[in-house]
Amino acid sequence: MSFDVAGETYDRFMGRWSGPLARQFVELAGLHAGQRALDVGCGPGALTEQLVGRLGAAAVAAVDPSPSFVDIVRQRLPGVDVRPGVAGRLPFADRSFDAALAQLVVHFLPDPVAGLAEMARVTRAGGVVAACVWDLGGERGPLTEFYRALHDVDPSVADESGLPGAREGHLAELFQAAGLREVESGSLTVRLGMATFEEWWQPFTLGVGRAGDALARLEEPDRRRVRDRCEQLLPPAPFEVSASAWSARGVV
Repeated sequence: MSFDVAGETYDRFMGRWSGPLARQFVELAGLHAGQRALDVGCGPGALTEQLVGRLGAAAVAAVDPSPSFVDIVRQRLPGVDVRPGVAGRLPFADRSFDAALAQLVVHFLPDPVAGLAEMARVTRAGGVVAACVWDLGGERGPLTEFYRALHDVDPSVADESGLPGAREGHLAELFQAAGLREVESGSLTVRLGMATFEEWWQPFTLGVGRAGDALARLEEPDRRRVRDRCEQLLPPAPFEVSASAWSARGVV
């Protein structure tokens, strides 16, 4: 699975969704001026940018395992403390932040409970840990039509519906297992307008993430079949598409 790509490439694939999602997700933490926040698995900085807008660059830190994402967030958001790192071993001292947030990250962690517990470790007592994950299990995520078409062409390809936190209620269960208190769950929905089918389709051809990897492994005739099937599944252009994410918020 490839997420070590140029920031612009990721933006074209998932950033069109993660930017609007971040504007909603940041509200969950209830942050205000004078607090410090950490963005775990920041990618090219969609959520980081929202945190900076609310708290100021000096009050925001971010980590990501991808060197290209670390570099681009440093360039895009000067003054933010951006470090290479993974959720399971955050490079910060205990109780360094008022909140730790992870957008579209928990479902990819090798050990989600350990990652959430590590986020709690770097958050002060009474502070907030929050996360959101696409509703891949309920087929309301941004990849639903793509995976449906892919399965029609090659039923052996695994989708992402079984990933941690991707079904209703599971993200909250992971929070509770990590020892977080007062856990609240909900959902967030993003809607995007597409002027043409190609506007929707072309980002899937960039090789980003599991979806991009799965498409790239197909022979060209099968890739064309997936494209054609997607066009059948979607409304005629122009059209609107929506994607929903499960969210959870807990107190340390």
